[in-house]
Amino acid sequence: MIDWPVFLSPDARLAFWTILCGVVCNASCAIIGCYLVLRRMSLLGDAISHAVLAGIAVAFLLTGSLAPLPVFIGAVTVGLLTAFLTQSLATWGRITEDSSMGIVFTSLFAIGVIIVSQIDGVHLDTDCVLYGSIDTAPVEIITVAGYDIPHMLQILVPMTVLTLLFVIAFWKELKIASFDPLLATTMGIGASFMHYLLMAMVAGVTVSSLEAVGAIVVVAMLIVPPATAHLLTDRLGWMLVWSVAIGGVSAVLGYWGAVRFDTNVAGMMAVAAGGQFTLAVAFAPKHGLLSRAIGRMQLALRIAAEDVIAKLYRLEEQAAESTNRVDVSRKECEHLAGAGWIGRLAILVLSRRKQLATSASGQWHLTTTGRELGRSLVRSHRLWETFLDENFELPPDHLHEPAERLEHFIGPQLQARLVQELAQSRTDPQGKVIPPGEAANDSEHAAE
Repeated sequence: MIDWPVFLSPDARLAFWTILCGVVCNASCAIIGCYLVLRRMSLLGDAISHAVLAGIAVAFLLTGSLAPLPVFIGAVTVGLLTAFLTQSLATWGRITEDSSMGIVFTSLFAIGVIIVSQIDGVHLDTDCVLYGSIDTAPVEIITVAGYDIPHMLQILVPMTVLTLLFVIAFWKELKIASFDPLLATTMGIGASFMHYLLMAMVAGVTVSSLEAVGAIVVVAMLIVPPATAHLLTDRLGWMLVWSVAIGGVSAVLGYWGAVRFDTNVAGMMAVAAGGQFTLAVAFAPKHGLLSRAIGRMQLALRIAAEDVIAKLYRLEEQAAESTNRVDVSRKECEHLAGAGWIGRLAILVLSRRKQLATSASGQWHLTTTGRELGRSLVRSHRLWETFLDENFELPPDHLHEPAERLEHFIGPQLQARLVQELAQSRTDPQGKVIPPGEAANDSEHAAE
């Protein structure tokens, strides 16, 4: 086992080098995997990881050796061939891309199995191929600059650096080609060239990771950390940072879990990545299930509260004078908000915002702030009804429902645009007066 760093105990050195190999491996997979996730080509890593067996077999036939360099070259070549054949078959064979991918990688994998079965004296360690051998990283060592390091790092570190340099050098081209290939072509960026260049990097990263995490787990490390990061942010730069961080945490938790449960490190890394993805699905600040549920509840609460304000404002309009205050009981107020706890909570929220107040007799009424909100909501409602009536051939009884929904999302700017479109209409299709805008109410606020 490696004796460096000397300040660590033997067990700590074992953990250090194993985790380091996992972090470096996961970093390169996570960086390149972000673009696979964004381009919806997640299964291409799976295809390449299976197809490279043919490259390894052909490299052995040509060189008679399983040395790292010829094996790497053969595997990368077949990885590129997988991407090329997949794209070509989808383009010229008139089948979907996922179907072409299934045809290509299963065929190449079968060819690899046949070649290997015909070579005498070649033994494939199934566990190593499927799950990798990162557990033995501190034992299989090389010497670099006088220091012993795991031999896996001689491939993993250069590949990670190359991946990082590739993303930096082609940052703009990769971003545009990933989000809008047609725009990339229009701007003179070769979308096809960038596609095959990206596939070359995917092949290289996949092959460099095979010895560490195996053909199965490499797919998880290519896809799961980027998919988790995609739930946490909508910015590509931060997505790359988050995916690398998640890959690093997966390496740490994977090693700890493997030691704790006496199992394979690479497999536990995939489990740790899946666990983080599950947490992100549930608790991501914007796209998580919990945050979306809270957002829906907040929207329902806002709509219920605004419905109360708008209905009370309409009751005031029906009074002898529009400035007359209308008092209603709490039960009537909750009825205006709708049945259930959302309605009761809406009344509480309006009270705390001082948009509703109670009189000495316990009756509820609009405050000045609440009346202003009600005026804006009713104005939006009637402007939208008028806009629908003038621009669409809708029956009169089909105008209220869409306006009832959209009044909660029409702000002052859209109100102003509607006024311009409606040629200064003063009433809605039912003949009701459209409340004036904010500027027209300045004198009313001063009087109050």
